[in-house]
Amino acid sequence: MNTAGERIIPTDLRNEMSRSYLEYAMSVIVGRALPDARDGLKPVHRRILYAMHELGLTADRPFRKCARVVGEVLGKYHPHGDTAVYDALVRMAQDFSMRAPLIAGHGNFGSIDNDPPAAMRYTECRLQQLTSDALLRDIDAETVDFIDNFDGSQQEPMVLPARVPQLLLNGAAGIAVGMATNIPPHNLGELADGLVAFIRNPEISDEQLRRIIPGPDFPTGGKILGISGIRDAYTTGKGSIIMRGVADIETIGGSGRSDRDAIVITELPYQTNKAALIEKIADLVNDKQLEGIADIRDESDREGLRIVIELKRDANPRVVLNNLYKHTPLQTNFGCNMLALVDGDPQLLNLRQYLEVFLEFRVETITRRTRYELRKAEERDLILQGLLVALEHLDAVIALIRHAESPAAARQELVNNYGLTETQADAILQMQLRRLTALETEKIQQEHEQLQAKIADLQDILARRERILGLVESEIEEIKAKHNTPRRTVIEKEEGELDDIDLIANEQSIVLLTEQGYIKRMPLNTFGTQSRATRGKSATNLKDSDSIAHFFNCRDHDGILFFSERGIVYSLRAYQIPMGSRAARGVPLVQMLPIPRDEKITSVIPVSDFTEDDYLVMLTKGGNIKRTALSAFKNIRTNGLIAISLEEEDQLRWVRRARTDDSILIGSRLGMAIHFQINSEQLRPRGRVTRGVKAMNLQPDDELVGMDIFPSSVIAGFLNADGDSSDEADALEVEAAETAPEETVSETDEEAPYVLAITQQGYGKRIAGSQFRLQRRAGKGTIATKFRKANDRLAALRIVKSADELMLITHRGIIIRYSAGEIPTQSKQATGVRVQRLDEDDFIVAVTPVPPMEMEAETDAEESPS
Repeated sequence: MNTAGERIIPTDLRNEMSRSYLEYAMSVIVGRALPDARDGLKPVHRRILYAMHELGLTADRPFRKCARVVGEVLGKYHPHGDTAVYDALVRMAQDFSMRAPLIAGHGNFGSIDNDPPAAMRYTECRLQQLTSDALLRDIDAETVDFIDNFDGSQQEPMVLPARVPQLLLNGAAGIAVGMATNIPPHNLGELADGLVAFIRNPEISDEQLRRIIPGPDFPTGGKILGISGIRDAYTTGKGSIIMRGVADIETIGGSGRSDRDAIVITELPYQTNKAALIEKIADLVNDKQLEGIADIRDESDREGLRIVIELKRDANPRVVLNNLYKHTPLQTNFGCNMLALVDGDPQLLNLRQYLEVFLEFRVETITRRTRYELRKAEERDLILQGLLVALEHLDAVIALIRHAESPAAARQELVNNYGLTETQADAILQMQLRRLTALETEKIQQEHEQLQAKIADLQDILARRERILGLVESEIEEIKAKHNTPRRTVIEKEEGELDDIDLIANEQSIVLLTEQGYIKRMPLNTFGTQSRATRGKSATNLKDSDSIAHFFNCRDHDGILFFSERGIVYSLRAYQIPMGSRAARGVPLVQMLPIPRDEKITSVIPVSDFTEDDYLVMLTKGGNIKRTALSAFKNIRTNGLIAISLEEEDQLRWVRRARTDDSILIGSRLGMAIHFQINSEQLRPRGRVTRGVKAMNLQPDDELVGMDIFPSSVIAGFLNADGDSSDEADALEVEAAETAPEETVSETDEEAPYVLAITQQGYGKRIAGSQFRLQRRAGKGTIATKFRKANDRLAALRIVKSADELMLITHRGIIIRYSAGEIPTQSKQATGVRVQRLDEDDFIVAVTPVPPMEMEAETDAEESPS
């Protein structure tokens, strides 16, 4: 025992060092260096934002000195150096460091040249609107847990109730003990779309997520070369992303100088120091490691970055630029290491895991907020119920209060006589006399009824997870609509790098989509050529009550546009549709596209290229038609794009690709057809968000069955000699058709287009295109076919050539394939021949022409109906 009366405790030095170092390491990991996966913030950033929130420094309030904020943070929450706090505050205000700055700065907050910010006594700050909307909203609604600060005098939040994936939005970087994190920033709109897609389909694949969130979006712009690093980071949590600045080769001159080439740099890779880059280039030129550079100038100003590298006359600009990429930070790597704290433990997260962690956090915060709001509503409604009781027995309550000896006695009598709680009794005693009027009584009753409805709604939210997920989706969509900005970083396929599409042969395929939303892709040679009027092959394994809705051929590299009945268009590559056998059912389309389950796809268009002079012609169930430039659908958002505005109860049904000089043929279920040109007089171009015009005047019991496009090269042969296109002429033609005998027309031109008319009960014919004269839009049309049976109806009206192969599919998924030339050519008054033998209760639903196979297809024997 020493002189002070203290005992000396023997301790093993090795154990003490191990324990102390582990405690220090965990303190650094959890308390300083690594962000929380839920709000994406480190403690110092979280404390700065919360302190500013407590000071009321919102976006609509005046700026305050940064020294005031730093002092608040140091004194209440963060007992460390003021330099560390101020540096963290400055970074959250730099638009070249944060993709979405969380703090608005006023004054000198540093520059991309690594210039230091002014002292905190000179600069001012306040919160950005995004921070208030997306990180701090609902923090007072018991959405997150609060803990004591370092001395127990204050409470601080353990995490902020973030509404956006902040960890990916602004990224994070930190070095702990034995581990580090380096997460790149991303685009807010893409993150929102990715989260919505994950909510709608929790089984979404990593590849589908990467199509929605294609890669980082750096605040300084620039380019990303290749997708392999992004793919690694999103699937494993680690990856190396190649970043490159934006540089163009320009010709400069003027002021008496002759023209010469120059490399102009306008965007730098993320976290690249502009001054250090210029210095590095100058050192390489002086050391003779870079040849061909005559001068370097920094012409950056408030309008943007501009570094001019003037070249010598004999220099090759492309060679010099490639050397800049190789030897300077103009091209550098970003090493992704997506490490974050999950429930206090450091975990390496891939993209899917992070979205799952964030989504569960949002579900928890909304649940806690709803419970808080429910409790407040119930407490308020309890008081209102007490007030209503008092108003119901107003005279007795007033007499009771007047004769009571004290407020406490009055309160006790109210509780005893009317079964009220003490809280309700206190509210009655505090009620002002003006609330005894009839108007105030009515207001109390209305508020009570509104609160009852609100309580029921809040209880329903707590009872159903799908409602909570719907709130998560709507809240992030609201933030996206208000704060989203366009992508700044361009992702380019690196030269020599193979993308998914490069690894897939561009073969011909058949795609089937059923009424219940199952889709699959099959090789075209699955269906060999058969004879006309045979049964055909089963094409798919249909569920009970399901049937074929869409059936078309395409190339595997084509983009597929899916148009829904609501007039929304979605996009997918053909090769992304899973390949299936004839016996396979397919996969649900809702797993591949964010289509609501109650929304039906009514038309599908394969597109290999978006040429400027091509249009999409859209026809609705109600008979409205319009054309819109195909280029308007080149960039379709993940959650779809509006293709047409519809009247109430109307639906988009058919979409076809056409050119201005083409013409349209529209058929109806009762065998009528109308043929008119696609020009500015008949059908002028319209934007996406517009309605169409009337296409055809139908009989009361008739409906449209489809449309197809005549190429412009044959329109001249359709013009009437007298040019008569009136409704009277149409009526005369219909009357003549009803009395005319059936007629077979001989073929004369194998390349001429024919109109193929197929009925539901398996009869069909080819009609010479010249028999369908051009008319004016909105007429009654002319007769296209007669029916052998009174209950038969037209199933399809398509334009084909004799050399085309046809594929017919029935309601029950039976496909037959044969040459169009096998179907005889007849007049419009004929009833056709049998084109497919149908099972009982089956009928034809679709016909698609198929280009001839390059190799000779095997002719299948007739398949038995077993």
